[in-house]
Amino acid sequence: MTTSTESTLPKPCRVIVALGGNAITRPGDDGSVGQDYANLNHSLDSVIYLVQQGYEVVLTHGNGPQVGNQMIRVELARGQAPDLPLDLMVADLQGGLGYMIERVLRNRLLSHGLEQPVCALLSLVEVDPDDPALQNPTKYVGPFFQKHEVSILEEQRGWIMKEDSGRGWRRVVPSPKPIAVVERQLILTLIDSGALVIVTGGGGIPVARAEDGQLQGVEAVIDKDLASAVMAHELCAEELYILTAVEQVALNFGTAQETLLSSMNVGEARAHMANGQFPDGSMGPKIEAACQFLEHGGQRALITDVLTLEQALQGSTGTWIYP
Repeated sequence: MTTSTESTLPKPCRVIVALGGNAITRPGDDGSVGQDYANLNHSLDSVIYLVQQGYEVVLTHGNGPQVGNQMIRVELARGQAPDLPLDLMVADLQGGLGYMIERVLRNRLLSHGLEQPVCALLSLVEVDPDDPALQNPTKYVGPFFQKHEVSILEEQRGWIMKEDSGRGWRRVVPSPKPIAVVERQLILTLIDSGALVIVTGGGGIPVARAEDGQLQGVEAVIDKDLASAVMAHELCAEELYILTAVEQVALNFGTAQETLLSSMNVGEARAHMANGQFPDGSMGPKIEAACQFLEHGGQRALITDVLTLEQALQGSTGTWIYP
């Protein structure tokens, strides 16, 4: 295991910054628009710092709390307004959250005297129509239901329902692997024009390509960190920063043997995953995304808190992962 902190002085390059859901709606928040804007004003400090340092920034973001609220709205409006498929909900939130992030960024950049164009782009992320995950839904989405409602929901709406940690029953949907970002060339054009681009919100709008090339929406949720890794590779980014709710990755998290990691390589990271250190429901997808990015040519990846990116770049916190 690598325990020493290697030099992490900022070196301007093209970087993908993956904002976690807590950048917009934090645990305990009511999810109001005003509260989300206040959170973004703090969360985007790190992006302003990167621009000031000369980085080419591509920004992605999660939508977990927001898509849950959207599904609650759909349920409350059932019978009064048309239903919405899941891919359209993701598209709606990409537009809404992208607007919020773009507006805050533009205002913050202006206040710092930075002339940086910003563009939020709706992004389709392609999945394999034969991905086994499409036949094995595992991702909990939407509101909780009572057990007596389950058979009705399964019969009338075709949903697959599972109990979620003893808290009630919820819908589960597939979480297929992302394989390509449909707008890749357009994103590269925007980057080359000097724009800071906001893309693949919520993991991207999931689509699958038929044999004739036609794209079809998929009722699924794509992990936003895995989508960020795919995009980082396709855009030839040198670095990937995954910003979450903890400053450093830990072994034996939450126990008396908890050990914080300042750095590790891909081999060490995969060994820890094989030993069950990073569960699927928490740190697992972030470590997997970092490993995939590095295995496809990335130079280094960082996992840290959304509010401590600057300190991590200066070497005082964060977990760096190297090839």
